[in-house]
Amino acid sequence: MEQVFAPWRIDWIERDDGNPEIEDCVFCELPALEPDRENLIVARSEHAFVMLNNYPYNPGHAMVIPHAHTGDYTALEDAQLLDHARLKQRTFDALEVALEPDGFNAGLNLGDGAGGSIDDHLHTHVVPRWEGDTNFMPVLSDTSVIVEALADTYDRVREAFAEQPGATVAEEDDAVVLEFE
Repeated sequence: MEQVFAPWRIDWIERDDGNPEIEDCVFCELPALEPDRENLIVARSEHAFVMLNNYPYNPGHAMVIPHAHTGDYTALEDAQLLDHARLKQRTFDALEVALEPDGFNAGLNLGDGAGGSIDDHLHTHVVPRWEGDTNFMPVLSDTSVIVEALADTYDRVREAFAEQPGATVAEEDDAVVLEFE
C-alpha cells in the first residue's frame, strides 16, 4: 500500500480537544455558541441548522442538522422532518447560487457501521461536485485537495442563503434565519 504524508489530518484525529467549550454533543452545543461565523453555521430554521464541514471533501461541503438529538432518522417528529427536508432544499439552492456545481452528493451516515464520525446526532451531508473532480486523491488515498479557504466559502454560501425568500440577517457574524411558509 502506498502512503501519502498528510500532517494536516492530525487536527481531525485530535479534534476532541479542539473546542473546550463542547462538553457533550457538538451538534447540540455549537448552535448556542457565538458567533455563528466562527462556528461555521450559515443558516438556521425552526428545527434545524446548516453548517459548513470543518474538514470538507469539496468547497461548500455542508451539513443540515436537526436540533433534535437523535441518531435515529425515524425518531424525528413530522415538523422536524419537514423542516429538515425544506432546509436541505434551501441548502441545495444556496450552494447552486454560491458555487455553481455540476451536481451534488447528499446523504446520511446512520449507525456505527455507516462510517460516520458522529453517529448519535444525525446530519445530512450535502457535497457540491464538479465534472472531473473525482480524481484518485479522495477515492484512493482519503486525501482531499482544498481549493478555497473555508472563510471565503462561508461568505459566499451565507450570502446565497441571505438572498432567499423569508431570509433574515441580524448581524454580520450571525447565520441567516429562514422561515418556511
